[in-house]
Amino acid sequence: MSRVLWICNIMLPAIGQELNLSYSNREGWLSGIFERVCSENPPFTLGVCFPAQETLSLTVRGIECYGFRENLNAPENYDEGLEEEFRRIFEAFKPDMIHIFGTEFPHALASVRVFCNPKKTLIGIQGLCGEIGKVYMADLPEKVQNRVTFRDWLKKDSIRQQQEKFLRRGENEAQAILGCGNITGRTRFDREGTARINPHALYYPMNETMRKEFYAGEWNLGECEEHSIFLGQGDYPLKGMHFVLEALALLLPKYPDARLYVAGNSVIEHRTFKEKLKLSAYGKYLLSLIREHKLEKHVVMTGKLNAEEMKQRFLKCSVFVCASVLENSPNTVGEAQLLGVPVVASMAGGIPDMIADGRDGLLFQTGNVQALANQIEALWDRSKGADGLCLAERISNEARKRARMTHDSENNYLRLLEIYRAIEESK
Repeated sequence: MSRVLWICNIMLPAIGQELNLSYSNREGWLSGIFERVCSENPPFTLGVCFPAQETLSLTVRGIECYGFRENLNAPENYDEGLEEEFRRIFEAFKPDMIHIFGTEFPHALASVRVFCNPKKTLIGIQGLCGEIGKVYMADLPEKVQNRVTFRDWLKKDSIRQQQEKFLRRGENEAQAILGCGNITGRTRFDREGTARINPHALYYPMNETMRKEFYAGEWNLGECEEHSIFLGQGDYPLKGMHFVLEALALLLPKYPDARLYVAGNSVIEHRTFKEKLKLSAYGKYLLSLIREHKLEKHVVMTGKLNAEEMKQRFLKCSVFVCASVLENSPNTVGEAQLLGVPVVASMAGGIPDMIADGRDGLLFQTGNVQALANQIEALWDRSKGADGLCLAERISNEARKRARMTHDSENNYLRLLEIYRAIEESK
């Protein structure tokens, strides 16, 4: 029986609960597999390691777990000290195979270097930092790209510095992919992107299972807030909130009740002097668009939402928008589709592999504000077809059908076992 060590970006909720520490459920699909392994007798022995504030080792529900120290606040900087952390973990667990979830942090490269066995190393691609770095500015005006606020100067985190950090992360990412013999991904974008870096790695298609909360509940046209747009994140240029604000301005003359809800960190708070000092250049640009188009009463920042709160916000909106200039396979799109929420998304990265335009969602040319507004308006049209349904209802039905197949937890778990078996049998 192979010993497989997961190398994760976060502490899984089950581990956080055991240690009585705060944890994130943003990668809830990992928890789903973890729970499956705990409740069954899988054909492999699982170990889990993750970034922690201190070195630790414990057993959670019969699974050996390890914490390694890593500065997650500066993921662009490679720390050779991580290699010693992984020597310790590998010596303790003695893995036959390592499975690295994501390439965004230095621990991916450190673990690849220390394990030094490409044929038994598997990397699951979440996004590609190097590609993100290339398009990070997201068509921002030159003067905005060059602006540096007090907050940006203090944190050394201007928009240009943010872009440089992604490019540096991309260099570490490329080295990790070069040292890996096996890759899982979900889209043509990640397959082609990783092949350019390492054409010799074996590529295994594998879909992800979403957070469990999104497998229950169903969007209903009669229960949503009409003319409400939901954006899952808007705190940095890549996510395209500036495009959505401009599209909202185009829609307001015809839909004066239109409203945009944005989840996640708010970069536009400015009520107090302290909040104004914390404004980033991108936050100031968003505020300028809000003022220019008189959107103050039409934009609601919800703050960070847990899974259940995200679900409720999805169900209340009339359309979910993904306006990013680059994504691989955004979980927010998958979660929206599982619930049957009508989605408008950019033709960026791997998104076209998730949405058949006009069938289970609507696509628009990345950065084209007028096209974005047109697609939102199409989903607000309540004209009924021969089937008695409007476009939003038809897309809702088809999105749920597709997502239930793509994100089927049983199929995805069996596929994972197939991949492990193929790697185990490779010579």
